[in-house]
Amino acid sequence: MGSHSENPESPDVAEPLPTPVTPAGRDGLDAILTRPDRAVIALDFDGTLAPIVADPEQARAHPDAVPALAALAPKVASVAVVTGRPAGVAVRHGGFAGVPGLDHLVVLGHYGAERWDARTGTVNAPAPHPGVAAVRAELPGVLDGIGAWHGTWIEEKGRAVAVHTRRAEDPQAAFEALREPLTDLATRHGLIVEPGRMVLELRPPGMDKGVALLEYVREVHAEAVMYAGDDLGDLPAFAAVDKLRSDGVPGLLVCSGSTEVTELAERADLVVDGPAGVVRLLRGLAAHCSAP
Repeated sequence: MGSHSENPESPDVAEPLPTPVTPAGRDGLDAILTRPDRAVIALDFDGTLAPIVADPEQARAHPDAVPALAALAPKVASVAVVTGRPAGVAVRHGGFAGVPGLDHLVVLGHYGAERWDARTGTVNAPAPHPGVAAVRAELPGVLDGIGAWHGTWIEEKGRAVAVHTRRAEDPQAAFEALREPLTDLATRHGLIVEPGRMVLELRPPGMDKGVALLEYVREVHAEAVMYAGDDLGDLPAFAAVDKLRSDGVPGLLVCSGSTEVTELAERADLVVDGPAGVVRLLRGLAAHCSAP
């Protein structure tokens, strides 16, 4: 796929669009290009718009992501960033606030439990699940009880809590050793465990990217949808697009390529080269979509 990274501020230069490998994906892309004003472009944040880093607090959107989104957003019904992060954190790390052209952007944080709308600049959210506070209080003791793994650390996420193993001496061994005790802890407090790329997140049930995406697409009465993600937590969103397809809404599934997670690549209509590839795809869509 061609690149115009030497001129990222010129989104109307026609970035070539890749061809999806499946008929359903080609139908989805065609529907987006034919009626962009009825399409929702939905994307995960970490690993999709932002490169994966060892410390999630240091994650930032790819430097060309916001210009690409700002070029595309006015031409589509909506751009939705769907993330497990708190909505406000994703907005700050993404640099989405106050950007001309991003009026059509929303951030569905905490798997849709929180919502930030660029038009208002505010976050709407219900009260947190009480099990999260209970788990947060007990988690250090659980980790100590199994012999805390060097480099394993806890991320506070407000409506969820996550244990990362990427910094551990043996990240995969630490991940596997923690899975069962953290599942037991979550279950005692009415939560579930969502595994990801060297991370185990404890969060309330009924919160996932698929639920958030389905509800949002139906809310805006979209007639086409694209979803791009990179991790196991994006599988429910892929399933949501499959559901929408079965209901007659064309969809395009994009994997932000990773050798750590092959399940998404196997189910995707299109695999791109990480956040840089996602940016090129967004630029291509912006160049080939007509303004409403």
